[in-house]
Order: sequence, then C-alpha cells, then structure tokens
Amino acid sequence: MTRLPLNQNTIAILVDRFYEAVRANTEIGPVFNAAVENWSEHKQLLSSFWCSVALGTGTYRGFPMAVHRQHPIKATHFDQWLTLWRTTCTDVLEDSAAARMIEYAERIGRSLRYGLGLCGRVGARPLGIPIVSG
Repeated sequence: MTRLPLNQNTIAILVDRFYEAVRANTEIGPVFNAAVENWSEHKQLLSSFWCSVALGTGTYRGFPMAVHRQHPIKATHFDQWLTLWRTTCTDVLEDSAAARMIEYAERIGRSLRYGLGLCGRVGARPLGIPIVSG
C-alpha cells in the first residue's frame, strides 16, 4: 500500500485500521470491547478527535479524561495502545505525517496517564498527592 499524506480521509483510514488492531489485541482488546457499544460511532468520534488535533478542524466535542476515568485502564494498556498506534501510523501514513501523529499521541497519552494517576515512574504516587500514614 502507498503510504498517505495527512488529511481527513487518511485519518479515517488510520483510525479504522488502528481500532481493528485494538479490537483484536489480547491485552487491550477486552477493555475496549467491553467499553465500546457501537464501533462505527466510536471510530467516527475518534476520527473527529484526531482531525481536530492534527488538522485543527474543531469538530470534536467530548471530554476524553472523563470518559477514560470510567474504565479499568492500567499503565500497561497505554504502552500497548501506543505500540499499536505507532505501528499503524507508520504503515498508513507518510513518514512526516506518521511522526506528527505519533508525537500527538505520546503527548496526549502522557496527559491522560497523569490525569488518571498512572504516572509510570516506579514509586510514583498518583497525581503527586503524598500519602500520610498516621
């Protein structure tokens, strides 16, 4: 397949392929499959999200942090998600577009991890709140 430039159509292709890989993944597939009732709608929503992030379309209306807080997400799930995202971006997009989308995902992932208290450092306390023992 010819790798594609970044535009709304290729983001839709990227999101479709990525979430098909997610659904089939043994580690994160069960988390997503339990959370997503309508995959077609979910893919449209996430295409809108990524178009807003990467192209500035402003079409996404949602609250990613609130949505993610509702699910049993672990730090390892982020690692697997990013691995699949990197692979899919590299397979679908031209080099510069893939690098850009990967960078966006890494930044968003760091923000979500922090917001969910999944800081990733050994011994880190969620949200930096000290634990006081009495």
